[in-house]
Amino acid sequence: MRRRTLILVAALASLVTGCGIRTTSVPVDAGAAPSRVPCSTTEDGTTEAAAQGVPVRVFLVCGSQLEAVDRRTPLPEEKVPGDPVRTAGRLLAQLLAAPSEGERQAGFTTEVRGPLTVGGGRPGDPSGTLRLSRQPEDLAPTALSQLVCTFADSSAGAGGHTAVLGGPGAYAPKRYRCTTELRERPDSTPPTAPTLP
Repeated sequence: MRRRTLILVAALASLVTGCGIRTTSVPVDAGAAPSRVPCSTTEDGTTEAAAQGVPVRVFLVCGSQLEAVDRRTPLPEEKVPGDPVRTAGRLLAQLLAAPSEGERQAGFTTEVRGPLTVGGGRPGDPSGTLRLSRQPEDLAPTALSQLVCTFADSSAGAGGHTAVLGGPGAYAPKRYRCTTELRERPDSTPPTAPTLP
């Protein structure tokens, strides 16, 4: 009887360990799980009515990162060439708009939520200041990252991949930087740089 028990235990042990894979206490980092999200689209978000509009580039969220998307926005009735505030307004409208069907299928979303408007700076503000209707620090980090990178990548920016943003209050505006690290981790707080007069 004892011999039968030993044989049974040995058989069970060989079944359990018979897969040929040894256990290891060393953690194995195989990298991030592969993503099924393509994060690219051939669609530029245009409609026939906006086909003659101004080409713009905005940063949307895809795969937990910021990715540039090219769109077209209708020309304003009285276009002022090179007006950074109007440019910022057009860009903000694009960020507030829901992604198109093609963008959604490619995995794009936006975290920028209304109500939100943008205007020019006040007397005493640094050159290139844009003031939002909400304090930048009160926005969700990803939404602020989208705004910073979108503005910094356009003529509404303050140069050097930066955007100078303030809010409706008396707080001084800050110069935010759009960096590679921020585009890769938009849920982090955008870095700031010294604000020049």
